[in-house]
Amino acid sequence: MADKCSEGLLNGAVPGEQGKQEKSIKRGNWGNQIEFVLTSVGYAVGLGNVWRFPYLCYRNGGGAFMFPYFIMLVFCGIPLFFMELSFGQFASQGCLGVWRVSPMFKGVGYGMMVVSTYIGIYYNVVICIAFYYFFVSMTRVLPWTYCSNPWNTPDCVGVLDGNLSSRAALNITQLLNTTQKRTSPSEEYWRRYVLNLSDDIGNLGEVRLPLLGCLGVSWVVVFLCLIKGVKSSGKVVYFTATFPYVVLTILFVRGITLEGAVTGIMYYLTPQWDKILNAKVWGDAASQIFYSLGCAWGGLITMASYNKFNNNCYRDSIIISITNCATSVYAGFVIFSILGFMANHLGVDVSKVADHGPGLAFVAYPEALTLLPISPLWSVLFFFMLILLGLGTQFCLLETLVTAIVDEVGNEWIIRKKTFVTLGVAVAGFLLGVPLTTQAGIYWLLLMDNYAASFSLVVISCIMCVAIMYIYGHRNYFKDIEMMLGFPPPFFFQICWRFISPAIIFFILVFTVIQYRPISYNEYVYPTWAISIGFLMALSSVICIPIYAIYKVCRSEGDTLLERLKNATKASKDWGPALPEHRSGRYAPVFSLSTESHLEVQPLQPEKGQNEAAAASPVQGSNGSAHSQDSRL
Repeated sequence: MADKCSEGLLNGAVPGEQGKQEKSIKRGNWGNQIEFVLTSVGYAVGLGNVWRFPYLCYRNGGGAFMFPYFIMLVFCGIPLFFMELSFGQFASQGCLGVWRVSPMFKGVGYGMMVVSTYIGIYYNVVICIAFYYFFVSMTRVLPWTYCSNPWNTPDCVGVLDGNLSSRAALNITQLLNTTQKRTSPSEEYWRRYVLNLSDDIGNLGEVRLPLLGCLGVSWVVVFLCLIKGVKSSGKVVYFTATFPYVVLTILFVRGITLEGAVTGIMYYLTPQWDKILNAKVWGDAASQIFYSLGCAWGGLITMASYNKFNNNCYRDSIIISITNCATSVYAGFVIFSILGFMANHLGVDVSKVADHGPGLAFVAYPEALTLLPISPLWSVLFFFMLILLGLGTQFCLLETLVTAIVDEVGNEWIIRKKTFVTLGVAVAGFLLGVPLTTQAGIYWLLLMDNYAASFSLVVISCIMCVAIMYIYGHRNYFKDIEMMLGFPPPFFFQICWRFISPAIIFFILVFTVIQYRPISYNEYVYPTWAISIGFLMALSSVICIPIYAIYKVCRSEGDTLLERLKNATKASKDWGPALPEHRSGRYAPVFSLSTESHLEVQPLQPEKGQNEAAAASPVQGSNGSAHSQDSRL
């Protein structure tokens, strides 16, 4: 009878339910599964889908680029996405806590935190610039429409200017073909007014107060949306993750109705099959998939850790990955339909107006918008879309850092004060972002973008695959997934995790090294000392892995180095599902012999014996361990 009683407690009777409620209250969970999917879509679909993929596509063979792109999605993108989601969901821990699976590799989690810190700092600066353009677009005439402003130079030629000064006899096409490059009013507005760009990365100049104010606004918005963790951000994403698609559709419908739009779209899609044999095309496809999905940032693990234990993250990973890639392709139609219209208006080839990165978002596309009727409306919509795309990613970056800190400390006090942890991280992010609002800020922003989150992500992801598949063991991990989902991972994913995905990641790393070129911004070439700082930023995340591994081996028990290594890589006792009712099989609590014998003794005094048996019945604690009621006294 006592055995049945204890079994009932283990399998989710009242004490188990209390443990579940306590865990939900302490750590928080998604309100429903739609919130998780929308948050993950908002995280994966970011600014790169709009300002990087379309440019990569047309540069690498148009429609032919789609073939290697989707091959890399199937063999690398979706498997890695599924691995990170299942990893975080199984343990219900952030990017640090999950490494109970093999404590020596906890440095991988710290590396993810460092990368997320770097990205979080400069990503919000990009959002703040979008905020600035959003605010200044609320006017009758966009400020970058004409060349008659105090910041314009004699070289400025606007597509709508009625007076072309001394070159009035020449048309715009002739001007573009001359040796002196045409400077558009949108470019001069960007460089000479918004940034007031200095001549060198070391010459910081003054802080651009309008950008500083917008940076404060963007951090306040991020903090308010995360003030209650996933409970508040889960509600916000209903708008931030869906409305960009409304704006994209509005811009797409407007774009394809313009003269020259078909030319731009054909330039974007026309396949150049000879380029498929170029290794650079495959390298660009693999890199874009890898960076676009947000692998190795720690955000996927963190978001999945707030899922219910039995959630079908296999289904979610496929839905989110395909949505991300489909959004990239769709954004290409939106971008190139407008750029085709602009090229037609200027009488030049589309390649003359195509750009990527900040140059597309804040120079080329805004200039194209000035050609449209009611241009301020389209400009407000476009920059509002950029803001929402950026915020979706920024929410997860900040939550990754906060969750890692709270889970690592793990006591009741910091769980109750999680809002203050979020505030502290937001304030620190704002202060660290202030130098990026100076006159040299764009140089530093691009330096961080090119080095802090490039090859270091590839190294982190590769080590994570090796640690889970070969150190913890692929059989153990497949059993964990089967216990969580009710079925083992499909055979295709098992092969990808063990062989194909690590090989592709290694290929990306080699490709990144071979294709490396020192960073430049337009005509400005970065000095050696700045590039050295970039490499130090990249190494600062990777170096966490060996440093922590050495520390863990030194602290582990064992007389020989081999014993210490075995103990350092062995899964810790608290690895496994977080909630007691899910800890079955090899994760089931083991009861001591004294407790079992106490339950089996038939007492001489029945009433007293029943009371003692009830007192000794094991109750599941919130940490998954079993203890008796007596232990609370």
